[in-house]
Amino acid sequence: MTTVSVDESFTGRVYPATGTTSVTADAVRAFARAVRAVHPVHHDVEAARAAGFTDVVAPPTFAVTLAQTAEAQFVADPAAGIDFSRVVHGEEQFVHHRPIVAGDELAAEVHVDRVRVVRGNAMVTTRTELTLADGTPVTTVTSMLVVRAPEDAA
Repeated sequence: MTTVSVDESFTGRVYPATGTTSVTADAVRAFARAVRAVHPVHHDVEAARAAGFTDVVAPPTFAVTLAQTAEAQFVADPAAGIDFSRVVHGEEQFVHHRPIVAGDELAAEVHVDRVRVVRGNAMVTTRTELTLADGTPVTTVTSMLVVRAPEDAA
């Protein structure tokens, strides 16, 4: 019988930020269109400025695009033993410390908070801390991924 190969000892591991990502107005607008966020602050810089922001404001779920890019460090780590073809997204939670705004330079640090194997399936919880380059908290994204067991493990 084959078992899932996600290494439970990765619980507690941290993948430091590998630099920063520039949030662009074009990326904010494209994401807003994709999720049908129609509020003017997501599309029009003047509306955003009138609301007290320096540029267009990302919809709350925009943070997932940054978190998933950062989580790729863990998922692609050969030592973790994750077969991406077997990954199913479980859930996502956001804690916003402040809005993400075009012009932000954000760093993303990934924490592997939990790896738990149930019936051969690995339940992996990661937490990505998005911060400004100076360390100011912006958003905490908590994700739960399920790495399905191979069929022969069932």
